Amino acid sequence: MAESRPSIADKRRAFHALHETGCFVIPNPWDVGSARYLQGLGFKALATTSAGLAWSKGRPDNAITRDMALAHLHEIVAATDLPVNADFESGFAADAAGVAESVRLAVDSGVAGLSIEDSTGDAARPLYDLSVAVERIRAARKAIDRAGGDTLLVGRAECFLVGRPDLGETLERLRAYADAGADCLYAPGVRTRDQVAALVAGVAPKPFNLLVGAPGELTLPEIAALGVRRVSVGGALARTAWAGFMRAATLLATQGSFEGLAAAASGAELNALFRGAARNS
Repeated sequence: MAESRPSIADKRRAFHALHETGCFVIPNPWDVGSARYLQGLGFKALATTSAGLAWSKGRPDNAITRDMALAHLHEIVAATDLPVNADFESGFAADAAGVAESVRLAVDSGVAGLSIEDSTGDAARPLYDLSVAVERIRAARKAIDRAGGDTLLVGRAECFLVGRPDLGETLERLRAYADAGADCLYAPGVRTRDQVAALVAGVAPKPFNLLVGAPGELTLPEIAALGVRRVSVGGALARTAWAGFMRAATLLATQGSFEGLAAAASGAELNALFRGAARNS
């Protein structure tokens, strides 16, 4: 008899427990196959990547619709036994009421957590005013609480990604999001030891998520020693996969060379992996 799969409530409890102590890596799959492979490697949780999803649909990052995002969340949650954190961009709405409705729909997908950004998508005004951003987080918190309260809320300050790499402003925003009900805080784009240490201390005792999209000055043990609770890689795994595909395809198109296929994964290995995953799903 096949083992029973964890319930949504089980996944959410496990996800909250991961944020209580220690440091864990939460990698970012972009489709069902990559999610199941990451589960097979022993990771404890997964997070979606809006960029990876967008590229798989032939779109740039931040160009997917809410319906596309929600369909993807349902698919990934159903495909894995692990808790899934949703990269939910800016909540697919400008006003607090719209964010609340989007969050309600995301929670219905079964995600164990979701993040809300404070970026507007407008280059002239890249971040929501702090008061508006706080209302958006507060609306997300209320929507989660109305649904039972067990979905973890991540508040994201996008300052470093939109050309405003001000540590003071970033910390002010993260603290405000924590006060508005965010369970975990996230500031993508920070990289240095001093930046990370300041943000971890500044939002304590709430957990801090660090984005690592490329090799840098910090190793995982060093990141853990700074007090970071979770480490995500955003679209980096998707970009890595795209790099292999682009190189092989370019060699084929420009040189008629098959050399790019030399590093291809084994079809037999992939079939065995997904055959087992299909039996357990």
